Amino acid sequence: MMATGRRRQPGFTLIELMIVVAIVGILAVLAVYGVRKYLANAKTAEARNALGQMAQDALTAFERESMTSAVLALNQSAVRSRQLCLRASLPVPANATSIAGAKYQSSPADWNADAVGNSGFACLNFSMDQPQYFQYWYESTGGGSISASFTSTANGDLNGDHTLSTFSLAGSVNASMALNIAPNMLEVQPEE
Repeated sequence: MMATGRRRQPGFTLIELMIVVAIVGILAVLAVYGVRKYLANAKTAEARNALGQMAQDALTAFERESMTSAVLALNQSAVRSRQLCLRASLPVPANATSIAGAKYQSSPADWNADAVGNSGFACLNFSMDQPQYFQYWYESTGGGSISASFTSTANGDLNGDHTLSTFSLAGSVNASMALNIAPNMLEVQPEE
């Protein structure tokens, strides 16, 4: 006697297909989030690297011997002077709307605007020749005195929503006339 039961056809049931679609959907959401996070980190790496370089340039400029250029008389010595680079007259780019959700290609003239007074980015010998996501600013106070300080800042509008991501790195001159740089960067809305 033969059994009259139905044989199962090869294939997938509706429940199996729904489970696969749900898993693929979850993986897609995770992938989109991961890619978005990766792109934001890649963009903010520019600011972190540039501010770190500015801090090193400020330290190098501070340690540079800035003695008088006059001829010394016999038995006379020049006073060794350390001095922070004076503040930049303008950020690069000058207008934050230039980096709103876009890259800005600066020119060498942007970075050398203060070359005549040997201050700002020209004093630091800092410039960028690649397109940039951020607006950079260098400020300092006190010149070569104790408690002189500097702050390097990067502002960026990475997604064009007029909310800025801000990174800053500071340094100050201590009582031993050494320049101390902050061990960490201040980050405000870094992925905005």
